[in-house]
Amino acid sequence: MTMGKRAGAARPASLARAVSLAAGLALLPAASLAQQASPSLPQGLASAYEALDAAWQQAPLTFAALTFTDGPASGYGRYTPRADAVFAAGDTLTVYAEPVGFGYEQTAEGYGVRLTAGFELLNTSGQVLAEQTGFADLRADSRNRLREFHATLSFAFEGLRPGEYRLVTKLTDTVSGKTASGELPFTIRATE
Repeated sequence: MTMGKRAGAARPASLARAVSLAAGLALLPAASLAQQASPSLPQGLASAYEALDAAWQQAPLTFAALTFTDGPASGYGRYTPRADAVFAAGDTLTVYAEPVGFGYEQTAEGYGVRLTAGFELLNTSGQVLAEQTGFADLRADSRNRLREFHATLSFAFEGLRPGEYRLVTKLTDTVSGKTASGELPFTIRATE
């Protein structure tokens, strides 16, 4: 992990022990849409898939869902959203992400999704307390273009004082070159 800061921002002494990342990754591609022309598809549905393919390719990489959860997802869309974003010092932060608009690589099986994950941990003034790029590879191969794709990312930060923070999750699509980032504010509560 790279401890980083933005130009002109000092690293707070309270995080001298660093911020560690436990990258727990659960990546399970779910069902895909049928992109191939099929004699069983009605013409209207086949046309809709073609329109979806065109819109998907033109869309930016973004998140259809990005949220803190109570533990890892058990599948696409199968997660329990966390009731709040208030954590105790030392808690693991679990994030569910559904990227959309990614590209596809030709593979022996058909189509491959190739994303890498990164993050920034910010304080309320925007100072970068920790950051890392490429800490997880999100990959899946399928005969059809996957549309339902998710990842569970787990973060364990040490040495955070009580207060407000922002976790910026970043994805880079190594096929299309597109990037996306999403911000999740959270609080570390004071111990009682």
